[in-house]
This record gives sequence, C-alpha cells and structure tokens, in this order.
Amino acid sequence: MDLWQTTLDALALLISFDTDLWEIVAVSFSVSLSAILLVLLPATLLSFILAYTNFRGKWFLLSVVNTMQSIPTVVIGLLLYMMLSRSGPLGDWQMLFTQKAMILGQMLICFPVLVSMMYGALQSSDRRAIETARTLGASPLRIANTMIWEHRFPLIAATIAAFSRIVTEVGCSMMVGGNIMGATRNIPTAIAMESHKGAFAQGVALGIVLLSLALILNFMLSSMSGRGYLRT
Repeated sequence: MDLWQTTLDALALLISFDTDLWEIVAVSFSVSLSAILLVLLPATLLSFILAYTNFRGKWFLLSVVNTMQSIPTVVIGLLLYMMLSRSGPLGDWQMLFTQKAMILGQMLICFPVLVSMMYGALQSSDRRAIETARTLGASPLRIANTMIWEHRFPLIAATIAAFSRIVTEVGCSMMVGGNIMGATRNIPTAIAMESHKGAFAQGVALGIVLLSLALILNFMLSSMSGRGYLRT
C-alpha cells in the first residue's frame, strides 16, 4: 500500500464531496447525535439524584452504572440483536438493521458514561451551596439550574466524551445495523469494511473526518475555557 497515494486519494474523495462518502458521514452523525440527545436529560437527572440524595440501593445502582461502562460494545450489540430478532421478545418492533436499532444501541452505550462522569463532577461540589439555596427558599429547579451552571465545563466534557465513544464504536453498530449502504453504514463500520477489502482510500478519508471532529471539539472546549465561558 502506497501511503502517500492513499492519502491523496482520500483527500480527493473529501474535496470532491463524494456522494457515498458523505452519505456515510451523514448517517454516522445523525445516529450518534440522536442517541446523545435522547439520553442527555435522563442521564443528567439520574446523576443529580445520585450525587445529592441518599436512598436504599444507591451504591448498587452506581455499581450497575459502572459495570455497564465496561461492557464491550459488541456484547451490547449481541444482546440487542437477540432482543430485536424475529424470535426475540422485541421482534415485533421490526427495528433490526435500521437506524433506530443503532440509536437504541448507542443510547445504551453512552448513558452509563454520561451518568458516571456527571456524577463524579457533581459529587465533588460543595453541598453547603445546596443547603444555603434551600434555606433561602430556592426551588429544586432553581437549585438544579445553578448547579448545572457551576459545573458546566465538566458536564459538557462528559457529553463530548460520551459522544466520542458512540461515534467511533463499531461492534454494536455492525451487529444491529447490518452495515447497509445508504441506511445503516456509518463511519466506523465503513472503515472496518473498506480496510478488510483493501480499499484504504475511503477508510482514510473517513478517519480524517473523525480526527477533524476530535480537533474541533477539543479546540472549542479549550477556547471556551480560555475565554472564561466555562469556568466555574
């Protein structure tokens, strides 16, 4: 493989706005953004409950969340495949090999990551601020808004970390999506398939897209933090 020529071919695909290439990018971002947006609110609420309340079974729930983080994505894909297959309990939903199944799988992957990282950020806060707010008669919603603002940088960082995990995962997407061109083929599954076939140009082009995304997100975080927008 000529690395230089492959890189040039990859850049040519990007610059020429190759239809197949950008269709894959669109599917990948559409699925991953949908997944992260659907779990963002419930994950934030659960992290608040875990950080600021005490109840029976709290540590068991935390253990479940932490355990879910370590489950390989291909195992989540396998379990979801068995649930959504025709013989599975959710077979009537007819979601297997669709973007809906991919979104569901990525929701299961990023939810524990969000909860764990947000819980860690919120738990480190000074509880006296909450007690003071309650004493002053602040509503639970006002307290929650205040705590979110005070911890905006680690919460945004947690969201970006969770998004990065799902936009690059391949196991679950391959299992429940089927890697169907124009429907469920996303960036990681396309890279895996094209590399297996020996067609590296498209894989490199898609890799450049992911690297560019990572650079943009990190630049935005660094820029906002440096200007004081995200300082606590």
